[in-house]
Amino acid sequence: MGLCPAPFGWWGLGWLGLVPLWLVVRGARLRSALALGLVWGWCYHGLALFWLTGVHPLDWLGVSWGTSLAIAASIWTIVVAWGAILAGLWGMGMAGTQGLSPGLRLTIGMALFCGLEQIWSWSPLYWTALGYTQSPGNLLILQLGKLSGQQAVTAAIVGFNGVVAELLVSFSGRLAIGGALVFLTTIGYGWWQLSLPLESESITGVKIGLIQGNVSNREKFSPQGNRLSLQRYRDGYAQLARSGVEVVVTPEGALPYGGEALYRSVADLLQIHGVPLWLGGQGELPNTNSLILWTDSPTPLARYDKVKLVPLGEYVPQILAGIVRRLSPLEGEFTPGDPDQVVDTPWGRWILGICYESAYPEHFRRQARSGGQLLLTASNDAHYAPAMPWQHHAQDVARAVETDRYAVRVTNTGYSAVVDPKGRTLWRSGLNTTEIYSTTVYLRQTQTPYVRWGDWLTLLLTIGCTLCFWRCKLFPKMESEVKR
Repeated sequence: MGLCPAPFGWWGLGWLGLVPLWLVVRGARLRSALALGLVWGWCYHGLALFWLTGVHPLDWLGVSWGTSLAIAASIWTIVVAWGAILAGLWGMGMAGTQGLSPGLRLTIGMALFCGLEQIWSWSPLYWTALGYTQSPGNLLILQLGKLSGQQAVTAAIVGFNGVVAELLVSFSGRLAIGGALVFLTTIGYGWWQLSLPLESESITGVKIGLIQGNVSNREKFSPQGNRLSLQRYRDGYAQLARSGVEVVVTPEGALPYGGEALYRSVADLLQIHGVPLWLGGQGELPNTNSLILWTDSPTPLARYDKVKLVPLGEYVPQILAGIVRRLSPLEGEFTPGDPDQVVDTPWGRWILGICYESAYPEHFRRQARSGGQLLLTASNDAHYAPAMPWQHHAQDVARAVETDRYAVRVTNTGYSAVVDPKGRTLWRSGLNTTEIYSTTVYLRQTQTPYVRWGDWLTLLLTIGCTLCFWRCKLFPKMESEVKR
């Protein structure tokens, strides 16, 4: 399963990657099943998230080589362990279903995995949901996200793995035919969605320009790097403005300061060209990681403050504050934005996200339901291994499909991209390259079932799972197993 996301991208393995765990937890004692799930989860999340170690070395922050290595290893260990615990709980839950019919086991397996992922998404650590293993390669299956979000893709993966595992244990013609029909229906739905025309092109379009500044974090926070950033974003803005774009977008933290200084850095160009500019920087007090829409007036047209902050990067959890501040200079001074904020622009209401927020589908669903017509994300992935920008792009592809919106992503060092509502990448930048690009994207007001009703599939599966427990009187069996 860990080979599905970038840098490997072998998404087809996801349809068999859970089979071994499904088989070994059958009939296992609860403690053994928990351990087996932990091993599976550690391998999957550990390999998929190995790019986290790319934050090392942190010498540009004044951290020593040894301390930097300890920080990188600790971050990777904590994040991977959190994911492994969820896999362990799933394994333990499935161990208690021994003796049930294959159909009931499948229902419980999907409900449990989707439910655990949903709970996981409420935490500050969330990235490697099973559904993301299919993005961006498997666009047919990604269309399920329109129905019930990322958990719909997860349910399809878990269900298919479960059918294969149950057939390996005891072949059943009825299960084989039923599983094949459901799988073909899923493929058919994806093909149908991909074949539908994008009708909004005839309504409203916005010509938008992107600037990928390509200034590494090591450079950016030095006086020379600050001047280089300012030069590249000013030059890129002027070139795009002369080309006739309606708005220009820069990445997260394009200029590492805020307030009036942020506006003054580009005020003369704004007054000359008059083209609005989304500029990434720090917001007013309280200190926020923000995108601010400037025109030729010192009063911004719009502003978005990042809601989902990166633990140990943009803030330090209170429980770890003492340890972290003894090891590194990280202050964790950023404060989160209002989770209910909406962003109105001269081109209608937009859906915005900054960097890490790409992993949280609900963040974008809420804004789409509130009338957001275009999805825009701004990121800075410069301090991670090359696998991370690929995975980040995959997250935004999935969000575009779920919300049925065009997605524009602009980054510091790549990959910047434009994605259509089917998840097709219309343009993608290079990695570690300085680029400017302009295109026309279209505003959409459609409301997918997921946007309207959220993750209803997990709720439905959970209800079915609860009925299964009640019908089969499973709780007494589990209590007996615990006693033994």
